[in-house]
Amino acid sequence: MSKERILVVEDQPDISSLLKIYFTSQGYEVFTAMRGQVALDICSKTPPNLALLDVNLPDMEGYDIGKALRASPRTRHIPIIFLTARGERRDRLIGLGEVQAQYYIVKPFDIEEVHTIVKNQLEDARRKNQLHPVTNLPTAELINDQLRLMLTTQGWGMALVHINGFETFTQSYGSVVGEDVLKFTALLMNEVLNDLGSSEDFVGQMVVGPDFVATSAPERLKAICERLISRFDEEIGLHYNYKHRKQGYIDVPDDNGNMRQAPLMSISIGVLTSQDGPFYDIRELSETAEETRQRAVQQAREQGRKSWVTYGRVR
Repeated sequence: MSKERILVVEDQPDISSLLKIYFTSQGYEVFTAMRGQVALDICSKTPPNLALLDVNLPDMEGYDIGKALRASPRTRHIPIIFLTARGERRDRLIGLGEVQAQYYIVKPFDIEEVHTIVKNQLEDARRKNQLHPVTNLPTAELINDQLRLMLTTQGWGMALVHINGFETFTQSYGSVVGEDVLKFTALLMNEVLNDLGSSEDFVGQMVVGPDFVATSAPERLKAICERLISRFDEEIGLHYNYKHRKQGYIDVPDDNGNMRQAPLMSISIGVLTSQDGPFYDIRELSETAEETRQRAVQQAREQGRKSWVTYGRVR
């Protein structure tokens, strides 16, 4: 399981250093930012599991960071805890009401008390099965919530992304290296959506299997999928040893114990838009997206390609 990521946004170096040292010693991966824009950039590239926010920052108020996190589908689920010197009633109401933070703690604080609150918030998120244990991407009900919301609107697009050959790879290289591939794919999807998408876009991962979901506007999805395929095919070889990378396949035993050549991993993508509807529930949408993705696998074979994307349902 990956370390849980905590974002500390604090412009006082001594407090920022204290929090980073303490939470790192407790087994967390800690990111720090002294400016609000830096914090938002971190969240867009590698969303944390929890954010500790100061209010007074050089470029914006911590409230604005919290509101931005709540406004984005990729970060609205993140627990927010304010650590600030501003303890007036009005400030608390903004933090807890407008931003919908989980806690509002006034400095000076007891760091062990803060740790207890952080630990409880992260455990609560795990109980709700909200984040994938390896990639920390939204999963389970968070994906379902996003799809339900999407189905109530028009002008949406959805891409179902599967890593072909992942199971064979993990059998040969082991589950730990397999987790590195999942993390690489999650980071790649976030980077591509940051470059070509918008703050309204969403990326999540299914609880079981190497399957990811991305939502965006239909006019952006084609470029997003093409970039995903191009970069995945270019960079996935780095997860193999030199021999396998050079020959373009790995030797694995079949069910009878005979060796066969398994190609390097690729991705298959099935894309649906609101124009392919109507879809009456998320089950129908998910099943249709999987059927579309399966056609991508077949078309890749027919075209002699590694990765492939297929658009639209078959009626």
